[in-house]
Amino acid sequence: MNRRIRFESWSTVDRFEAGGHDGTAFSDGALVVDSPRGIREYDDPHRDGAAEGYEQAVWTSPEVSPGFVFTELVSSWNARTPEGTWIEVALCVTTTHGVTTPWYVMGRWAETDHDIAPTSVPGQSDELTEVNVDRLTLSEAGAGSTYRIRVTLLRRVGSTATPAVSFLGCVASDVRAGEFAASPERNGAAGIVIDVPQYSQRLHVGEYPQWANGGESWCSPTSTSMVLAHWGLGPTQADYAWVDTAAPDRFVPYAARHTFDHAYRAPGNWSFNAAYAARFGATAFVTRLRSLAEAELFINAGIPLVVGVAFTHDQLEGAGYETNGHLAVVVGFDEHGDVVCNDPASHHLPSNDEVRATFDREQFERAWMRSSGGITYVIRPPGVPLPQPPAEPNW
Repeated sequence: MNRRIRFESWSTVDRFEAGGHDGTAFSDGALVVDSPRGIREYDDPHRDGAAEGYEQAVWTSPEVSPGFVFTELVSSWNARTPEGTWIEVALCVTTTHGVTTPWYVMGRWAETDHDIAPTSVPGQSDELTEVNVDRLTLSEAGAGSTYRIRVTLLRRVGSTATPAVSFLGCVASDVRAGEFAASPERNGAAGIVIDVPQYSQRLHVGEYPQWANGGESWCSPTSTSMVLAHWGLGPTQADYAWVDTAAPDRFVPYAARHTFDHAYRAPGNWSFNAAYAARFGATAFVTRLRSLAEAELFINAGIPLVVGVAFTHDQLEGAGYETNGHLAVVVGFDEHGDVVCNDPASHHLPSNDEVRATFDREQFERAWMRSSGGITYVIRPPGVPLPQPPAEPNW
């Protein structure tokens, strides 16, 4: 498999000033509304009621050239959205044939579902390009050469509040099908296991069915909750006071609600999970890694990773189930270099004590790379340094 991957991010005044401001400014470490540029009427497709008017301001990145032909983009963002505000993130690609695509919306998002229903936007496609929930995918005939990312900041007419976008990220990848060979490389993490709290999504089966029928499909918010808890971050008891007091780990239903994508009808949107984690002081982004050897670099740095995998019964021995798409936390490696995970869907009894599992390194790496191309959530406090990135940086 071709492992061309490059991650770009914007989080500093110099990076944001290199883009185009149209009513935005960089203030106190974030992109904010400075002078609104017109009013946008938004008729929320997931809510009853009349359209509402929102003042808007827009920031657009410079054109980004990853240095290779790419077939997929995944964006992520960290933002605060006070009451009456929200953001929209969009991507635009110039193909290798010089064709510039329309702007494709990758998310309409707010911290809560009080003002808008956070959502991806289905039905965005043409003969070359398609938005699939959190991914902008290009056909081989329309592969990308450069891209731009745009964020629109919106606030209810008459409000003086503003969204505050502290981080934008985008990973460009060439994910065309090819032969995958497990990496023989090792980076010295054998025997290192990070003590990440263990939470089972299976404890929540049947809870709050309005958010994707309960815990059966809550692998992503459960995994995100595990990593947040490791860092001592997450919602307070006051935040999740609405959750039934009889429910275990009440912050998990809270996370499911606030990562829920109302178009996708599930809480598994990669970008929404990163944005949710950032609400609590983490810096969080979605990227792709090339191998478990790269994952070892993060484990060495003390950073657990949420990864996207899919497998059948015979592709990952010991899992005890199969899945078309799943998220789990890589917490380390045993003394043989096999992968130690906090798997929220552990096939054992629905118990937090049954979440920890060890998987064959080659089988896990193959399942991860073939199914999601190495999709990874990186979630950490801003004071925790990332490992040194490779020459073609994917973080």
